[in-house]
Amino acid sequence: MRAGEVGRALLGLVVLAGLLLPWLSVAPNRLLPGVAASGFAAISWAAPAALVAVVLAVPQRLPAWLGAPAALAGVALLLTATGWAAALSLEGLAPAARAGLGGGFWLGLVAGAALVVARAAALPGMGRAVLAAFALLTLLLLWQAGTFEALSLVVEYRAREAVVHAALLRHLALAGAALALALLLAVPLAWAGFRRPGAAGPVGAALGAVQVVPAIALFAALIPLLAGLLALLPALRSLGLGAIGPAPAVLATAGYLALPLWRSVLGGLTAADPAAVAAARAMGMTEGGITREVRLPLALPVFAGGLRVAVVQAIGLVTLGGLVGAGGLGALVFEGLAQFATDLMLLGALPIMALALAADALIRLLEHRLGGSA
Repeated sequence: MRAGEVGRALLGLVVLAGLLLPWLSVAPNRLLPGVAASGFAAISWAAPAALVAVVLAVPQRLPAWLGAPAALAGVALLLTATGWAAALSLEGLAPAARAGLGGGFWLGLVAGAALVVARAAALPGMGRAVLAAFALLTLLLLWQAGTFEALSLVVEYRAREAVVHAALLRHLALAGAALALALLLAVPLAWAGFRRPGAAGPVGAALGAVQVVPAIALFAALIPLLAGLLALLPALRSLGLGAIGPAPAVLATAGYLALPLWRSVLGGLTAADPAAVAAARAMGMTEGGITREVRLPLALPVFAGGLRVAVVQAIGLVTLGGLVGAGGLGALVFEGLAQFATDLMLLGALPIMALALAADALIRLLEHRLGGSA
């Protein structure tokens, strides 16, 4: 599909989202269902201008340096209009009334953001960086201006700001601990598999068996196993281990991360060009020197690829830690599910998605840089 066809398809999604799907929903409080309004009904005065800005980004003949900012301006205008429409919809209502975001808004936002990305793909690396910085600056300015203060999601965040920040830090700590534990397991096993190829098969089968077990079942199964272990070795409690809390979340997540890390390390070590290894041996280099000077530099792009998969998996999987008392953003998600509070669920889910996308983009950039320098 050509770039112009992609742009027209994405623009069609924005239009359909505004015409057919609920954009805003006004409810008497955070729990009761509200009355939905379509996008063109809720923000009719701004929708045509926003669509004009987005349309400018669609034609292929339009330069990317103009099309990408035009699409970004359209998305920013839709965000601004949505915030103002939410404030207007709450005028005269009780303080407990909420203006929630509907499915049309989320579909329109995703389609608009995808259009910005599609048009920005034709820009050089520096141009994409400038556009990303400008997008973040625009979002920050809108936030500081109070544009979104009337939205139910922001009201929920203001009421739980300290809790959300603590949950975010806890989530990062759990994901980091699981990643570190998985590396401690995967790297020595990969080195052993590289030195003794016969051991790679059983190790790979054992790590692969963990992937077959559903994540929620593994998290739950670790609770009685850890309880039994702590009953046999009570001294472990002094180390902060418990059957409920961070321990099962970190252990279960590390079990899932071990396989992609092990594969990437083993694949990277074995990916070195045999001719380069032979040339190094002919120069009199030892095996240790060959590993440091030849194998590891050539393996770095492969390592980065496996690390990217593992980091994104870690951010997602530790969400289930909320079910076993580990805390983190997953606790907000499951609390929202228990209360049927959509905004509370989104307070946990949106940062998780943002963290995963940011980690993927950053490590992908590192992977490309390492691949270019290899």
